[in-house]
Order: sequence, then structure tokens, then C-alpha cells
Amino acid sequence: MKSFADLLDALVLQPSRNGKLRLLVEHFRAVPDPERGLALAAITGDLDVRSVKPAMLRELVASRMDAVLFQYSYDYVGDLAETIALVWPEGEAIGDHRSAGADGDPPLPAGISPSRGEIGRHLVQGTAPTLSEIVARLGAASRQEGVRLVEAWLDRLDASGRYALLKLVTGGLRIGVSARLAKQALADFGGKDIAEIEELWHGLEPPYEVLFAWLEGRADKPVSAALAPFRPVMLSQPLEEPDHGLIDPAVYAAEWKWDGIRVQASAEGGVRRLYSRTGDDISGAFPDLTDFMTFEGTLDGELLVAATGGRGGTPLVEDRGARPDDIVAGTFSDLQQRLNRKTVSGAMLKKHPVFLRCYDLLVDRGEDIRALPFAARRERLAAFVKGLEPTRFDLSPLVAFDDFEALADLRAAPPHPVIEGLMLKRRDSAYVPGRPKGPWFKWKKDPHLVDAVLMYAQRGHGKRSSYYSDYTFGVWSGPADDPELVPVGKAYFGFTDEELKQLDKYIRDNTVQRFGPVRSVRAEPDHGLVIEVAFEGLARSSRHKSGVAMRFPRVSRLRWDKPAFEADRIETLEAMLPD
Repeated sequence: MKSFADLLDALVLQPSRNGKLRLLVEHFRAVPDPERGLALAAITGDLDVRSVKPAMLRELVASRMDAVLFQYSYDYVGDLAETIALVWPEGEAIGDHRSAGADGDPPLPAGISPSRGEIGRHLVQGTAPTLSEIVARLGAASRQEGVRLVEAWLDRLDASGRYALLKLVTGGLRIGVSARLAKQALADFGGKDIAEIEELWHGLEPPYEVLFAWLEGRADKPVSAALAPFRPVMLSQPLEEPDHGLIDPAVYAAEWKWDGIRVQASAEGGVRRLYSRTGDDISGAFPDLTDFMTFEGTLDGELLVAATGGRGGTPLVEDRGARPDDIVAGTFSDLQQRLNRKTVSGAMLKKHPVFLRCYDLLVDRGEDIRALPFAARRERLAAFVKGLEPTRFDLSPLVAFDDFEALADLRAAPPHPVIEGLMLKRRDSAYVPGRPKGPWFKWKKDPHLVDAVLMYAQRGHGKRSSYYSDYTFGVWSGPADDPELVPVGKAYFGFTDEELKQLDKYIRDNTVQRFGPVRSVRAEPDHGLVIEVAFEGLARSSRHKSGVAMRFPRVSRLRWDKPAFEADRIETLEAMLPD
């Protein structure tokens, strides 16, 4: 457990991506199985501890200290695990000298709430538990037993160990390491290509001993045990002005960039999986698509919500000439109703059905065709899509253009509000994992800009937990002689570290009211901070007082020079709404 705690501490304090990779590689080299594999599973989010939940930890810490003092501490620190780790009172030695299961010590009976003394009989006096011991004990424990186990371990660990334990059981480490970065560290550790690891990943289970054996050269490469595996996606580079001259219609094909989420649909041997672009299996949240994945192959495309018509939530189709059955795409706001849900109700399936707008074909009836040129894959994709359910799959249309100037005109006035720009793909490009420079470009529409007034602020998480870094901003509404601010969005990125410090000081100096962890900032016509906000799009919203919802808002500039009364009005945003 100490090595895992030391790793988390080091990763939190390491701002550099390469530095984090180095720390992970060193950990994999220094720590034996199964400890390193369990640490990897915790970092990638593949370790699920179901016997302990955050609400149980709040109740537990309330039994050890004043609840109001804890709430103030939590408000200041901003992270539950870190707060409990810091305020937890040092415990006394518990129980006798026997370890868990030693000398025939029987397991705790199910359904019995053990006392701290009883839990102590399953711990080694004066020693910290190992990571594998913690995972094994909590995996077999009920919720009643799990929280008592955690309580006893907290009494035996130092602040660093307590922090690691609590992060382990609550998940969501927030240490600046994504699952992909952890897989890159594995690739660096074993001298392999990350694409090899990503294609194996969904057939492996923690603590990944067969994976480490291969990476260390002690065993052959594992055979993928998963049907319909994830294939690492090919990504694009933003099209910058120096590359405009490369875009020749004879060399590059153009297609619309739709405003949904990039997914991969893979079906093999009766197994159907829908993956996010980072390789997360999201099949369970979209049964209305996976039910129609009756093909054998792997598709790359954009997950969109369909506009519905008729009874039963049937997706609408329209005649666009070349294809008589193109599906009518709904807004990203509609799609958001379906995202980040583990389960979805029947009513939601009918109201917001999803479909896949297909961009590429990676595997065609068992044949891996990623090495073929894009033009050849596209021809096979068109034939492949014709055999699929037309209300759930359609083909992303290519955009004809004669020269770059004509393409720029098309980008400036796309034919559909759910289009956010153009994709440009070399006709001879193979499907290569990662983000190579040159084969694919994305040319998004210029973002919308609006001047808004800072209204509320909240502390961030991780390294930002001491700063007010999450901001709610608004625009003016009502009569000009007596305007009021209405919130129109939230943003937590787009500013530099130095600007974050300036914002934090301004918020502390201008707080007028507190609501738990949220501070209300002075925002009046003659006193307020104007923020230039950039965003990708706007949609009507009945859930917001302003009636609008922004797509990907972020701070573009801090307008220290601009009086608050000169910020934009709600009418400016309403004029941006699509018809």
C-alpha cells in the first residue's frame, strides 16, 4: 500500500506529462505482481469497490469529529478523500496480533456488523495493509463490513496512506493521469506500441499478470480473449493557415464534421460493443443502437440523436437526393440527455433515439481493412451501410468542392445546424492509430464569442482544489434602466495559471455571499468582472432560466478593461439560436 500511496503523491505533484509517464514506468519496474497491476486498475478506472460509497465515508468521519468543522474543512480543501485523510484523528491500536485468515481465523459472517475490535483481528498489529489485501477484503465484504474495514485501516495508516486508501475506494482519482496515459506508460515500460495494448485491453482482467509477463519478455503476447475488441482510433490535426495550400480536391476528400460524440461500433460472433474514442465500453447506455448491430465488423462514426416522428419514437428520415433515407440529426443538447448514463429508461429511448453516422469501416466481415487507402475503405463502407437498419445507421456524405475558396464558403455556411465544421482526409491514407500530421485535418467553424459577467465561483479539484477555478457567468436581461444578470453557462478552462491566481484573488476580494462551496461574486452594472467566453454552439433549454445552453464554453479573455454594464445582453444570444 505504501508504494501505491507514494505513487499517487508523486503523480499529483508532477505537472509534466513525461514526468508522469516516467513515474508510472518506474513503479511498474519496482513493484511486483499483483500490486502493480492493481495500482494500474485503480488508475484506469477498472477497479470497482462496491462495498464502500462516499456517503458512508461522510457518516464515518462525522462519528470521529465535529460535523460542522468537517464541512468547513471540506469546503476549503475541495476533495473528499484528501479532506478525510488530513482531518482523520490518529487511531489507537486495534485487536490482537493475528493477520486476516491467520491461524484458521474464520471470515466474518455475512450480515453481521463487526466492531472495530473484531475488524482488528483481521489486520496485522502495527503494519499497513497491502494493496492486494485491501482489494481482496473489500471485494468480499458487505457494505456494513466494508466501511468498518476502512475505518480500521484509516487508524493504522499515515495521511498519505489514508489518502491513497480513500481514493481507491471512492474511484475518480483526479491525479492528472488518464487511462490512455497509463496505457502509454505500459507501452514505454515494455517497448511496445500503445495500439497493441489498446487492442488487447478489453480481454484482460486486473491484476494483468499475463500482460506484465509479456511486457517483461517472460511470456508470449496474450491472445485477445475479447470478441469485438476496440481498435485504437485515428485522429485529426487542426487545419492551420500554413497547410491551406495542401487541400487539393484531387488529394483530399471532404466530409461534414457532425456535432456528436465519436464512437466505434464493433460486432463479432454475436458480441456487440459500442466504444467511446478512448476505448470505454458504453454499450449498456445505448441499447437502441446495439440491438441493431447485426453485422460482422467494426464501424467508426459519430453518435447522434435522431429527431423523431410518428408513434414509438421512430427516427425521422428525409430525402436529400443522393440518399432517400438520411436520418434527421437532433442537437447536441438532445444528445446530452443520453450521455453519462449507465441505464436509460424506455421513455428516454423513445424521446431521444440515437443513430450512427458512419465515417469509416475498419473491419469488414472479419477482414481488417485499416491498411487500405481511405478511398477504398469508403467504397466498401458505402456498400456495408446499405445492408444495415436505415433508421439507425447512415453514411456521412462527402462534400464536393472545386478549390479551397469554395471549401471555405461551405464551411462558413453549412447546410445543417448540427455541423461544426469539415473533415479533410487524404484519399490514399491508411487508418493509423493516433494523430499523425497530414493524413487527416479538421477545420472547425470559428467559435462564437460573447462578453459575460462573472457571477459565481467554486473551487476546483486536484491541484486546483485551493483555487476558485469553476465559474458561472451571465448576461444582462430586462429593461436597460434596471437590468439583471441571468446565468448562461459555466467554464473551468481557457485561462493561464497566472490568470487563475488573479481570478482567485478577485473572487475572494469580491465575495458577497456563500452557498456551501459556492461563492456569489459582486456583479452589478457598475461593478463586475467581464469575461469573454468562447463557445461552439447554442441551443434552446427549458432547464435554464436564460432559456439557452452553451456548447463547450471556455474563458477566451479576461476583460479587466470593460465595464460590467457593457457586457452582452440575452437578446444577443437569442439571435444566435438556430431556427
